[in-house]
Amino acid sequence: MARLGLTPGRLGALLRHAPWLDSYLQRQRRRRLARGAGYPDWTEAARSAPLTLRQSTGDTRGTRILLATSLGGHLPAMQMETTLAAALALRGVTVEALLCDGALPACQLCEPREFPSPARFIKQGPTRDLCVSCHAPGQRPYLALGIPVHTYSSCLSNADRARSAALAATTPEADLDSVELEGIHIGQHARAGALRFLARGTFDGHSTTTAIRRRYLEAAALTALATQRLLGRQTFDVAVFHHGIYVPQGVIGDVARRMGIRVVNWNPAYRRGCFIFSHGDSYHHTMLAEPASSWEDLPWTHDREAQLMAYLRSRWHGTDDWISFQDRPYTDSTAIRRHLGIDLARPIIGCLTNVMWDAQLHYPANAFPDMRSWLIATISYFRERPALQLVIRVHPAEVHGSVPSRQPIINELRAEFPEWPANVYLVPPDDRMSTYALCELCDAVLIYGTKTGIELAAMGVPVVVAGEGWVRNKGISLDAESPDSYRDLLDRLPLGHRMDPATVVRARRYAHHFFFRRMIPVTSLVSHDGWPPYTFSGRLADLAPGADPGLDVILRGILDGTPFVHDA
Repeated sequence: MARLGLTPGRLGALLRHAPWLDSYLQRQRRRRLARGAGYPDWTEAARSAPLTLRQSTGDTRGTRILLATSLGGHLPAMQMETTLAAALALRGVTVEALLCDGALPACQLCEPREFPSPARFIKQGPTRDLCVSCHAPGQRPYLALGIPVHTYSSCLSNADRARSAALAATTPEADLDSVELEGIHIGQHARAGALRFLARGTFDGHSTTTAIRRRYLEAAALTALATQRLLGRQTFDVAVFHHGIYVPQGVIGDVARRMGIRVVNWNPAYRRGCFIFSHGDSYHHTMLAEPASSWEDLPWTHDREAQLMAYLRSRWHGTDDWISFQDRPYTDSTAIRRHLGIDLARPIIGCLTNVMWDAQLHYPANAFPDMRSWLIATISYFRERPALQLVIRVHPAEVHGSVPSRQPIINELRAEFPEWPANVYLVPPDDRMSTYALCELCDAVLIYGTKTGIELAAMGVPVVVAGEGWVRNKGISLDAESPDSYRDLLDRLPLGHRMDPATVVRARRYAHHFFFRRMIPVTSLVSHDGWPPYTFSGRLADLAPGADPGLDVILRGILDGTPFVHDA
């Protein structure tokens, strides 16, 4: 692609305007997956390494672990979870896996680029397009390790299927989000899954949209029934699975917690080669509730300061990260000022959006019901304060993310404000302007849920939080609890100063904890360009106790419930 001059951003733009090409590339990818491309070859690893699964240290507690992500076609998950399976087996732990075998009519692997025709998805779901390249190649690595694999079909009866289908078909549209099944809030999980598939933050009420929502509700019901049956007839101590939201993982988490089974969720972190693990729930929730005592007394040394600030600077260009949403951003403040037409002599307030569809979960701390409501309230407020300049930076992931948004926030805002306020400036998602360089020009920055708030506070930029930003409740940001309290915070602008030195140090302690202690390096998974972004090293000896300190932290957390915190 590089020889053709196609950067990731340009390739994404081409695919958006040529869906037939995107569909063709997805078909080719599925064919490679069906042949096992991108999966670890554990048979070869066991044959070539001096350490075998039979040479285990032994786990006298009889711990039983269920690896439950369920999506055999999710290559990053398969790389991580088969690695966990092998490492746990080497320690004498009983490990089993759960995989969907085509039983679900919708799942997290169903993405807009996979289904350029919603009608095709509504008619047949993922069966013909995805399932053939998911279950069979997904179970091979587990079987090579000697790990038993449970399937959804083996946990579902014909009555379960009929019940789930009827529930999805007969629930009134207005009640789809609130459906419960045997105490599990499957409607909320179906809502998050459908919004992700539609790449929207809200439903438009179209019949096509409603049909997709019903598919996800049926899938959520089937997941709940299958998981309940499996966990009822087998004894597991811990369920480990990716992300912890959407369908099926979000439903699996609710069922496991309800049945008293400890849950561990994980996700690739920002830093290259690192992962975030969390106890009990998705990191989207646990990072908000994490006690300050886990980081606020961290000794603040020159080395930690230098390490953090060097990494934060690298974030401007994404050089040390797996994921970067900006291609060659420009950082010159003069160019930014001229491009926007802002006046540096007047107060500038930044405003950072999220992608509307991303992680649409219920957060009780939100001051507004959703990001769109927050933005409308914000623009309405600044329209009445012309002395302040508001610069809204739309998240670049709207166009450069793995699932580009089909509900651009600029369109939503322009429709709400036909007469656009003269003191409000919009930076579109495909603009190469550096978000960080822009925020350095601001007196304060308003956020809803973006994790950039952690970095800005560490830079000394005052941050006002209206949503579920992880910087909330850490003593380093201005947190809105309601629309009225948000307005009170806005009334204090401009602050006329940056954060005081003691609060900046506190913010840097938390940022270091987040980026260097909670993001755990796993050296036995080798990072590289391409897909998946990491693969097992191929050496079973790398999984032995003491060989990979980060992996040891993760395994202790899974087995003993210790914190997923890595101190290098």
